[in-house]
Amino acid sequence: MEKNDTNRILTNRQGHPISDNQNIRTIGNRGPSTLENYHFIEKISHFDRERIPERVVHARGAGAHGYFEAYGKVGQESISKYTRAKLFQEAGKRTPVFVRFSTVVGGTHSSETDRDPRGFAVKFYTEDGNWDLVGNNLKIFFIRDPLKFPDMVHAFKVDPVTNLPNPERMFDFVSNSPEATHMITFVFSPWGIPANYRQMQGSGVNTYKWVNQEGEAVLVKYHWEPLKQGIKNLTQKEASAIQAKTISHATQDLYEAIERGDYPEWELCVQIMSDDEHPELDFDPLDPTKLWDHERFPFLPVGKMVLDQNPENYFAEVEQAAFGTGVLVDGLDFSDDKLLQGRTFSYSDTQRYRVGTNYLQLPINAPKTRVATNQRDGQMAYMVDRAPDQNPHVTYEPSSLGGLTEAKPAGKEHQPAYSAKLVREKISRPNDFKQAGETYLQFEDWEREELISNLVDALKICQPVIQEKMIGYFTEAHSEYGRRVAEGLKQAQVDSTHLGSDAARDGAEKAEHSGKSTDGY
Repeated sequence: MEKNDTNRILTNRQGHPISDNQNIRTIGNRGPSTLENYHFIEKISHFDRERIPERVVHARGAGAHGYFEAYGKVGQESISKYTRAKLFQEAGKRTPVFVRFSTVVGGTHSSETDRDPRGFAVKFYTEDGNWDLVGNNLKIFFIRDPLKFPDMVHAFKVDPVTNLPNPERMFDFVSNSPEATHMITFVFSPWGIPANYRQMQGSGVNTYKWVNQEGEAVLVKYHWEPLKQGIKNLTQKEASAIQAKTISHATQDLYEAIERGDYPEWELCVQIMSDDEHPELDFDPLDPTKLWDHERFPFLPVGKMVLDQNPENYFAEVEQAAFGTGVLVDGLDFSDDKLLQGRTFSYSDTQRYRVGTNYLQLPINAPKTRVATNQRDGQMAYMVDRAPDQNPHVTYEPSSLGGLTEAKPAGKEHQPAYSAKLVREKISRPNDFKQAGETYLQFEDWEREELISNLVDALKICQPVIQEKMIGYFTEAHSEYGRRVAEGLKQAQVDSTHLGSDAARDGAEKAEHSGKSTDGY
């Protein structure tokens, strides 16, 4: 397309031409973001409202209740050194939880054997209110800028014309988003189809912060590691065999395991890094397309989670459960991760639209502590959340007439400082391919075979320009990786040509016997 072809220029809904659809505005190229990101907020707000009534993503899910038991330390150190969050401080302390597992791209009735990341969302009902740890089974993501999220999901969803899955649409987007190469390497390996919800890992994906009593912060990543049940993934052949019998095997597996008393358990581990830019690394630690090296930043256990109770009503608990990355408690904080900051607006905005303005009044979402706000009314409000001795006439703050008052700080506030221009730029250390190559080499031989087979099967229907871009990315990751995909596609083309010739010959023979021509209908 010519740059001046105005008929194909991207605009927003006000008709304004969009010159940068890849980067939100941030203070410095690594964040944080700012509220006046009009294009992003308009784009993500519309995206959040694209489906009624199911979730836009994570529509198919299963859930269970349980508890989180703290170890009272991080590794061998006192956890208070790093965070003042109360739920972690005391060894043996139990916090009720509700967990929702899900597929991501498919709708409510999609198959649980689909090749797709899995959602892993945990709601902690703490004494300081709710904490939602919202993530996936895989530890990284496809993109790093939230402005790209609606486009990514549109590309991964079914074709809007045929209503059928179309890998070419997905790879068209991915081939123009090199940062997705690492995630694609995981998704098209056996790790892209967990055997069930009990035997998969979980991760917060994004980088967060822990804050101690003095207001000092560290960067953290969260990881759920299965304990007694272990980790298991499926090959495409195994997944297809399951799908031939059921599309709900993971939901059934979770429910039946809990019913028979075989309660699944996960250990919550954190990786900790000092709160700075880490110029010694060849990637930005806030980049959600990257893994932190396990040897340099080890997994430190901080507690375990046990799921021991099934929902009593699927709709009331699993379907109406609402999570948000902005739901944090004192001692936990956001990092400047751009994707995290975009998710933090989007998740809660989606719930207000999907479930309703008062979605937090529903029992599954309501904190188990006292709630007293000055927020009132709205659709389907059925209670007033005010303090017992609050003057009912005063629904504002500040007041001298018996209204609500501010709480005293639990510790010193974390105060990050910034000195950078407000820009619209990519991060300065994208390094899109190195970790994808390292991940490829870490796979076992059978996992690499499965990865190449799955990629070739999906890419063979794509146009050559897309195939060439993807081969280029895989080659950048590792020469063998790119070579094997290229050879696989070449062989698939040969096989297709032979198959076409055989089909044409069979058709001609049938036509000869029937006296009909193969040239027309």
